[in-house]
Amino acid sequence: MIRRPPRSTQGVSSAASDVYKRQILFAFSILFSQENQWQEKAIKMVKEQIALRGVSDLKVLEVLRKTPRHKFVPTEVSKYAYNDYPLSIGEGQTISQPYIVAFMTEVLDVDSNHRVLEIGTGSGYQAAVLSPLVKHVYTIEIVKSLANNADNRLKILGYKNITIRWGDGYKGWPEEAPFDRIIVTAAPPEIPQALIEQLGIGGKMVIPVGTRLQEIVVVEKSESGEISKKKVLPVRFVPMIRGK
Repeated sequence: MIRRPPRSTQGVSSAASDVYKRQILFAFSILFSQENQWQEKAIKMVKEQIALRGVSDLKVLEVLRKTPRHKFVPTEVSKYAYNDYPLSIGEGQTISQPYIVAFMTEVLDVDSNHRVLEIGTGSGYQAAVLSPLVKHVYTIEIVKSLANNADNRLKILGYKNITIRWGDGYKGWPEEAPFDRIIVTAAPPEIPQALIEQLGIGGKMVIPVGTRLQEIVVVEKSESGEISKKKVLPVRFVPMIRGK
């Protein structure tokens, strides 16, 4: 009886290892390609949708190029994240059109020493845009699931100077007031008095106001405490929800 030598598995193992390595390299190439694609989309978004419409603050344009907007929308609509319109983020809420985010951020006129209150966290995108431009962002969201999701998202993405509260934006955040700047990303029928009171001397608020017809209003508080209001742009935002 002729005995055959045991079959070597070295060649098989080596081939399997090569296949595994190719699969890993392919996966990394896909991830790298996707990463480059979103950056290219963000650059195009800023150039064609924002800069051409008159937003010229270089710091604002730069931060919009660097903020991964697709990470702030549901996966099923992420391919539309850099398009020129708002998107649903669930719970009847939306992420604003890129141009509106840019416009409001520029009009807010922030600097690195400012403490900013945001009403309407949503997915956290506006807070993420403000984060590199200011000292700290305090942001309030009335929908608990959105507040929790935004908090987790911003922590995962590495934002350190954003604090989120689940609560009623009409009441503001009195414990942290006064604020140098206030930005509101949902439309109340009229400007909440609590927000005017929590705006610091020399401060500025940017807020959409109205029901059927809405306009972005810039509110400023002078050194003497006098309030001035200026309408700057017709818009359409989701209504600002009151707490129960």
